[in-house]
Amino acid sequence: MRKLLISVALTASLGGCSSIDIDKDTWDLFGNVIPESLEKLPFVYRPQIIQGNLIVQDNVNQLKPGMHKKQVELIMGTALLQDVFHNDRWDYYYGMGIGTIELEKRLTLYFKDDKLARIVGDYQPLPPIRGEGAPKDPKAIISVPDWQPPPSSLFEKAMSTVNLGDEAKAVLKEQQTEAEKKTE
Repeated sequence: MRKLLISVALTASLGGCSSIDIDKDTWDLFGNVIPESLEKLPFVYRPQIIQGNLIVQDNVNQLKPGMHKKQVELIMGTALLQDVFHNDRWDYYYGMGIGTIELEKRLTLYFKDDKLARIVGDYQPLPPIRGEGAPKDPKAIISVPDWQPPPSSLFEKAMSTVNLGDEAKAVLKEQQTEAEKKTE
């Protein structure tokens, strides 16, 4: 008898839960409170997550256009994604974080006739510091002039002194669009 009463009470309580209608906004607000609060406690273990291939700038610097697929594989390792339908594309992915993925890096290599043709992604080969292809004078300073706005017309200067610069531009633009509509 006791087991019957417990099972009836449990069925009734679970049946009542199914009739509660909680919308998505309410669930997003209150449904994640316990997991988020537990995540911030100091004694909860959050493992370090590392996924994919480790992509290092030194390895990417070794890649040169025209390299064979085997040479690229020797330098970068086996690609994480080698699609059967896109045989000339290799995708490398690296993700790392504690508890969740916080750092993501991607690199896509494109091949043509089994030779490296193009590199796309978060890493690009950098020019060498010394040797062939390095700048001749590494201490050379390149000066870039500051951007200067184009000179204002006499009308724009007059309108800006009266603080009607932006409003006058808007009126002129409207008049130009109306004139263009009439000519069409």
